[in-house]
Amino acid sequence: MLVRLRRGYGNLVTSGGQLILLLLGLKTESSLGMFVCVALMAPLSLVAWTSAYRRTRAVADTPTSKVASAAQGYVELIGTGKPLAGAPLMSPLTHLPCLWFRYTVERKDNENKWVQESKGESDASFILDDGTGECVVDPEGAEMLVTKKDTWIEGDRRYTQWMLIERQTIYALGQFATRGSVDLDLSVAEDVKHLLAEWKSRPAELLQRFDLDKNGQLDLREWELARSQAKREVLANHRDLRASAELHVMHLPQDGRHYIISDLDPGKLASKYRWWSWFHIAVFFGALIALPFIWRMNDF
Repeated sequence: MLVRLRRGYGNLVTSGGQLILLLLGLKTESSLGMFVCVALMAPLSLVAWTSAYRRTRAVADTPTSKVASAAQGYVELIGTGKPLAGAPLMSPLTHLPCLWFRYTVERKDNENKWVQESKGESDASFILDDGTGECVVDPEGAEMLVTKKDTWIEGDRRYTQWMLIERQTIYALGQFATRGSVDLDLSVAEDVKHLLAEWKSRPAELLQRFDLDKNGQLDLREWELARSQAKREVLANHRDLRASAELHVMHLPQDGRHYIISDLDPGKLASKYRWWSWFHIAVFFGALIALPFIWRMNDF
């Protein structure tokens, strides 16, 4: 349920729930009905304002990190979208490759009104590349604020589609984690032992590298030099293995913080949320001011 609320925030909280209540109040043609609807608008608007304000602060107060140096935890990333390796994700309506899609299909009913017939949304991961590294972004549970939208009509059906596409700039705010390298079972001592054994199997090369006095054999000091060099090479190899095994992932925070993915830059995104917060608080105070007037105008 929480995931659905997060995904549907833009349609649920900022879609004009207050307006729906107002229209319901007018439709009841009842003073009591209007009073109840306006009374419900106040707490709804306060909840919506709180939600929009928290999102404004989350976007505005979280600095942009780089994938290569991002701390583990709640971070903001901005980069270019890329698909994961393998078969590309295809939009079900236009059959074009994309990183993410959402769609709705509506049909005209007998009253010439649009009625939703079907809808869908992808949950496949994609890559965000900021030039310093790549991060796999899991859209599951994210609030997707995507402006790339196409709408067209064919016969008695209306199709609407939102998409993120390859090479598009993507903003992501969520839980960042690096996985993989900690799972490698690497033993320096064992690998040094194996490397020295390999060198011993090629005595000519071993003597050429470490027989400093050229007497045809390695003394204790020269053998310790070989061991030190083997350890340095093993440590360097372990660093390379851990770096190549790292997988950076962004996903839904488990502590309830907001998970936002958008094709808007942080400034425009924060401005959008700020506008909605002002709208909701204005409706809240408007409802509080209207309630006494409705009460006095009607004798309940």
